[in-house]
Amino acid sequence: MLFTAPFWLLSLLMPAPPAQVTPPAPKITWSANRPLAWTDFRARPNIDRLAALTSSSIDATIGCLDFKFSGKVQATFAPSESWVRNAAQASPALLRHEQLHFDLTEVHARLLRQKLSLIKFDCLHLQPAFNNITKVAFLAWQRDEARYDQESNHGLNVPKQAEWEQKTRLRLEQLAAFAE
Repeated sequence: MLFTAPFWLLSLLMPAPPAQVTPPAPKITWSANRPLAWTDFRARPNIDRLAALTSSSIDATIGCLDFKFSGKVQATFAPSESWVRNAAQASPALLRHEQLHFDLTEVHARLLRQKLSLIKFDCLHLQPAFNNITKVAFLAWQRDEARYDQESNHGLNVPKQAEWEQKTRLRLEQLAAFAE
């Protein structure tokens, strides 16, 4: 005698295959030779009114080896947290606006590298001093990002957008000695 069970019963008896968990896309480190592309924006758009969102950060690691300070500062872009509402219809101007957010992150990473190169750290009291410096640096970066979006109206004010592009390009050139 052949025994057949309804599909739903078999699915209850058989173990479920392991869930496919997609690891987040690796962060992209800022590079003058590697501009962002819409394919880098992998997150699902949120309910915000924005057409796109760039998630960038300044990653800073520090330490002391034989009482000698060392630090690494990088501007990074998080594809898994960045999104575009409709990449097929998104304009090149919108991508330039989002790229400039990443460029501003690099400006502030360079400013932090500059500051770290000028300060003599006491390795016994490293954390409080580093925390104070990074707190000020991050606040300046956040203010710059907010001012950029406000003045350029998220890239819709074309003359202000062009002004920010020129100003940011100049700042990157002026801080070239602190590029990685």
